[in-house]
Amino acid sequence: MRLSILFPALLLCFCCSRTALSNPPEELGQVEWQRDFEKGLERASLENKPIFLLFQEVPGCATCRSYGNMVLSHPLIVEAIETLFVPVAIFNNKGGKDAEVLQYYNEPAWNNPVVRIVDYDRLDVVPRVSGNYSQLGVVQAMVFALERRSKAIPAYLQLLYEDLLARQQGLETTTLSMYCFWTGEKALGQLNGVVATEAGFMDGHEVVQVAYNPKAISFEEVVKASRQAQCADRVYAHNESQKVAAAALLGQGKTGAATSFHPDREPKYYLSKTHYRFVPMFPLQAARANALIGQGMSPEGVLSPRQVELANQMKAHPEKKWESVIGKDMMKAWEWKER
Repeated sequence: MRLSILFPALLLCFCCSRTALSNPPEELGQVEWQRDFEKGLERASLENKPIFLLFQEVPGCATCRSYGNMVLSHPLIVEAIETLFVPVAIFNNKGGKDAEVLQYYNEPAWNNPVVRIVDYDRLDVVPRVSGNYSQLGVVQAMVFALERRSKAIPAYLQLLYEDLLARQQGLETTTLSMYCFWTGEKALGQLNGVVATEAGFMDGHEVVQVAYNPKAISFEEVVKASRQAQCADRVYAHNESQKVAAAALLGQGKTGAATSFHPDREPKYYLSKTHYRFVPMFPLQAARANALIGQGMSPEGVLSPRQVELANQMKAHPEKKWESVIGKDMMKAWEWKER
């Protein structure tokens, strides 16, 4: 279902201050780009923001199109580029002003996408992003640029960075048995280094399956934190090292090998009881939001302004038959198809 059909009022709110391109090329994604570099510099100076400078081939090859569709169309990446930076797109296969900017930065023509984040003095804030066509490449550059400029990094962007970085570095999974998986998911979802949680059943017991970044939190730390929250009666190990470590922490009788996992019919229980269940989120964000709600707190601190506005629109119209998007791919759930 298209966002333009579902949320016309929301789209109007998001776009009233923007001039949409007619039939924007897919290589540019869903970002509303400034096409004049000099005007972008003026705006950056007035707003005291860095410039997000995209060098892109339009029309472009498969890599260029994929970059537009998979990176520059992620709703939170779009929001960060448009609100924290001044977005300027330079076509690397055109003449005129585009060619002048290309020459100034010594960028190759007819090239795959390159991102430079520059100040209004035209100097790079962070190293150029070239050869990295991932969401992480762009998000990491934005986070580092904001740090370099001593700008506040919104929680949603920091969490997105942690989520993407963890998946690149490699996640590990373990499964913990407890008296109540709703309580367990609330406790585990707030741990730094935990990227995703899922409540369900294993071997006839209520469990929470935890995906975590072992470079940020160790297996032992996950189990110890779970024990402190009384949410680790038993560990179902996913590898031999987990089995050995769990036995040392809990004893031989409280460990076992992971078997078939059956997810709960009400995923993210606390989140599912609120109107925030209609808001598309990435896994780490959903885990944190669920944990906050379970503690009686608002999840809006981990949401972006546009996500909060979306939640408010849905809360204001309970007569609509909104569909829960918990557990669904964020980009597919959001579907930024039209401005």
